[in-house]
Amino acid sequence: MASDGFPVMIFAAGFGTRMRHLTQTQPKPMIPVSGRPLIDRALDMARAVDPSRIVINTHYKAEVLAQYLADTNVQLSHEAPDILDTGGGLRQALPLLGTDAGPVFTMNPDVVWAGPNPLSLLMRAWDPDRMDALLACIPIGRTIGRSGGGDFHTDAFGRIGRGGDLVYGGVQLLRTDRLATVAEPVFSLNLLWDQMAQNQRLFALEYHGHWCDVGTPEGIPLAEELIARHEI
Repeated sequence: MASDGFPVMIFAAGFGTRMRHLTQTQPKPMIPVSGRPLIDRALDMARAVDPSRIVINTHYKAEVLAQYLADTNVQLSHEAPDILDTGGGLRQALPLLGTDAGPVFTMNPDVVWAGPNPLSLLMRAWDPDRMDALLACIPIGRTIGRSGGGDFHTDAFGRIGRGGDLVYGGVQLLRTDRLATVAEPVFSLNLLWDQMAQNQRLFALEYHGHWCDVGTPEGIPLAEELIARHEI
């Protein structure tokens, strides 16, 4: 998988408790949507941007993902005995990703995108002179299956603030040098986002397609309808 593209980290270690019975024997990324596991859709998007490496973190039902991906060149970063959250998990995976500063794509696999590949859009919009992170965000009116309000708003320059009608879509391009400054082994990338926002280096890219949250069983038929409508 050697290339000049940015490495990709896919978060797959979570317990998937909101999926209830569907994750009793498998991790959430293995749940099929329109006949394909969610992890396959995430991998398709990642491979389309020619990444230098793809790493997936594992914890819950890790052996299921390991067996499924055994014949691929995807590398696994297993978290044990404890799950490390997004920040701790990304920091553990840095040697596999081949970087200690970034930028790195991170992806949540429990969503479906209808429109251009958000990783490609992020890559084209990335400006390392201004940005420490660039998040793909969707106006809440173009989201499907979203419960609750938005996450962010932006100023005239695209810089992010908390609260507003933009929903974080689970895909971003992020520098990772700040990970080394966190003392705790388990922490969320929200900690880095807050630091970046204070330094005016946290940005959003507004996604103009559609996006479906597949975090609960109720999201599956909504995602399948979106897939059928857009033939993806």
